[in-house]
Amino acid sequence: MIWMSWRQFRTQALAGVAALAPLAAYLLFTGLDIRQAYDRYRSHCAVADRCLDAMSQFQGEWRTRLLLLALVLAAVPAVLGVFWGAPLIAREVETGTQRLAWNQSVTRRRWLAVKLLVVGSAGMAVAALAGLLLTWAASPYDEVSGERFAALAFGARNLTPIAYAALAVVLGTVVGLLVRRTVPAMALTVFAFTLLQILLPTVVRPHLMAPVTVTRAMTADALRETRGVGADATVKGLRVPDAWVTGSSRLLTADGQPVDAGTVDTCLTRPAGDTAACLGDLNLHVRIAYQPDSRYWSFQWIESACYLALAGLLAAFGLWRIQRHRG
Repeated sequence: MIWMSWRQFRTQALAGVAALAPLAAYLLFTGLDIRQAYDRYRSHCAVADRCLDAMSQFQGEWRTRLLLLALVLAAVPAVLGVFWGAPLIAREVETGTQRLAWNQSVTRRRWLAVKLLVVGSAGMAVAALAGLLLTWAASPYDEVSGERFAALAFGARNLTPIAYAALAVVLGTVVGLLVRRTVPAMALTVFAFTLLQILLPTVVRPHLMAPVTVTRAMTADALRETRGVGADATVKGLRVPDAWVTGSSRLLTADGQPVDAGTVDTCLTRPAGDTAACLGDLNLHVRIAYQPDSRYWSFQWIESACYLALAGLLAAFGLWRIQRHRG
């Protein structure tokens, strides 16, 4: 059964390898270029007051390219789900070949389990190779930028792409089983997986572990280091060294109450140079919730486990549903 599944899947597998090869080569050469650039900019650190500017220039040179590569890597699991997962059952049902496949000595559940094993393992291998190459290529940049928890970077590095691919393939397969038409199944797979990729990092990820909470006084100097204060008394661009800020309160008075909106408006109407001084004189503070960078690997493991668990639940549903499928 495994050999037969591989023979049926090998054309798609070869197409995947052909698509992955140029991406892998590009990531390899990009990684070498990044390391040369890093060494070049790092040489300026012999002069202490030039190091910060040099590292800032290094980030500026590579930020856009690595962001685009992360977007490409984010699309890889979705592509696998669409072109490998969605047609897995939908094409069989659409062409009617499931009548022969499902009426042999091999049970439907075993047939589907082996298919998921072969295609899912191949998808995870593709995502693993692409993700690990990007992780290696971007490691000097990640070390300098300290943005390991950035949404795109987190999802395109280390373990998470592997779990994303597993979920995408199973999701596409189950959608194909329910819809029974290849093209609609592919479209629904893209929609559902994209929705998951938006909701889970923004809604679920910040709460995978209880955040650390600190109180920070909003002096004039502290306010000048931010991106400003909104009309709703929220401070934009709050940062904590070596951490991912997941949330912050509005500006609070010394007794912990939200500052009066009229007071904030009065300060905001002043010239830009005086706004921070005006608010700084009010003895205000904010509460900041953050995740330390030391929790990065814990988040990688937890999120990957969540995606794999969801893939397992979908696979179990598919195995249950296929037994009741007519045909």
